[in-house]
Amino acid sequence: MSWPDLGDGGRILVVDDALDNIRMLHAALKDDYEVIFARSGAEALRLVQEQPPELILLDAMMPELDGFGVCAVLKSSSLTRDIPLIFVTALNQPEDEQRALEAGAVDFITKPFHAAVIVARVKTHLTLKRQSDVLRQLSLTDSLTGIANRRCFDQALEREWRRCERLGTPLALMMIDVDCFKAYNDRYGHQAGDDCLKTVADCLAHCLHRPSDLVARYGGEEFAVLLPEQELEGALVIARRMIDEARGLNIAHDSSPVAPYVTLSIGATAAVPRRDTLPGKLVLDADKELYQAKSAGRDRVHWPAVSTAETAV
Repeated sequence: MSWPDLGDGGRILVVDDALDNIRMLHAALKDDYEVIFARSGAEALRLVQEQPPELILLDAMMPELDGFGVCAVLKSSSLTRDIPLIFVTALNQPEDEQRALEAGAVDFITKPFHAAVIVARVKTHLTLKRQSDVLRQLSLTDSLTGIANRRCFDQALEREWRRCERLGTPLALMMIDVDCFKAYNDRYGHQAGDDCLKTVADCLAHCLHRPSDLVARYGGEEFAVLLPEQELEGALVIARRMIDEARGLNIAHDSSPVAPYVTLSIGATAAVPRRDTLPGKLVLDADKELYQAKSAGRDRVHWPAVSTAETAV
């Protein structure tokens, strides 16, 4: 793998209560980056939410909320903890640098600083972050279909289960199986089977419209769809759309027992998560419904007679 040089470009947030320092940092970085600035810790936290930066240059000593306090807030949130943070400060004792690095900073630069050093450090840490982001994305992506993999699904299920538990909102799940896939693979070969799975994955993803919805390859010819804050009834609408869309895919089948078009069996369920219930129960419930769908003749969606969402509260 060749890594792109991603050091140039991007948004840098400079946080310092001294306007002269902001001016110097802006002058050093403005040719290669979009530079925004904050003159207090509170303003910095607001800007991070409104205009997320790719890297932060942070003064340690500021009135009210100092740099260490800002760092603690940023590192406590999953949305901001991966933003590289470099302390640029007049503090110059080894224990100060140790405290900054232990707090989560990636670097520590003492004032007075040299512009060339700032530019070099910023470029280095931006490149490292981008490379880390690529690796992280690869680790969560199914290499065949390009959608989320099982690891990504497991993490999303855990995260959304806890979030919906806090909000008191339902979480819907569909387990999906490509019908008679082994017969298709045996008839047309593994390359055709791979192409079929890619096409089905694209079809499933096309049926989802909310950023929070997730389709993942669960394993083999099985897929999972996670629908946060979605009632069972809404999940069934999406499931039926997926079945209809799959029937229209241009994938030839001409051997018994395979149908003349792609068909999907779907097990759907939903629940309002509870603290005393593990998220894996949602998967077990959806798997049971998937088994019922296949037993009833495939090419259909099956769901509980009484919504899990009604019984889980």
